[in-house]
Amino acid sequence: MSKSTLMFGEGGLPLDPYEALKVWLRDAEETEINDPTAMAVASVDADGLPDVRMVLLKAFDERGLVFYTNFESRKGEQVLGARKAALCMHWKSQRRQFRARGPVEVVTQAEADAYFEGRPHGSQVGAWASQQSRPLASREVLQAQVADVEAKYGNDVPRPPHWSGFRIMPIEIEFWQDGEFRLHDRFRFVKAAGDREWAIERLYP
Repeated sequence: MSKSTLMFGEGGLPLDPYEALKVWLRDAEETEINDPTAMAVASVDADGLPDVRMVLLKAFDERGLVFYTNFESRKGEQVLGARKAALCMHWKSQRRQFRARGPVEVVTQAEADAYFEGRPHGSQVGAWASQQSRPLASREVLQAQVADVEAKYGNDVPRPPHWSGFRIMPIEIEFWQDGEFRLHDRFRFVKAAGDREWAIERLYP
């Protein structure tokens, strides 16, 4: 799929990067077969060794971009330890990618509760049954833990205390669009601490 030249402002995407992301997500929803909100989230461990995995973007606004996870998982422990993370969304059908990085905060309990209440029942049960990132003896052990949780809580499954959300609060955002002969279009939005407005610049491909 060939795309026209990427532009921001008059005749192009909104100058607000979150509004621009909304446009790209709407486009991706029309062409991506599975999970247009999938994103790779990168973190580092206590030794500074990078780690990356796929998660789903669940919310975003001018405060940042939110995903949910088990805070006792490897990703949860790494993000809590460093309080910094980076993400990348790639839509192959659109030949586009969106990147962001910055400090991280934990969402409010009200936000986490509201999102958890809207999850499918099986996903709520799984949040309790899975000791995420830890060794598992067999699939049967996991299935037994699922049965135990269902027997304990029935249809009213509360949010586990170790399950919540992270908000990545970007200080840098990049929009990338494929170009012919690898002459891609790249725009970077940067916001220093305390700044209210984003600075935008075009990058060499």
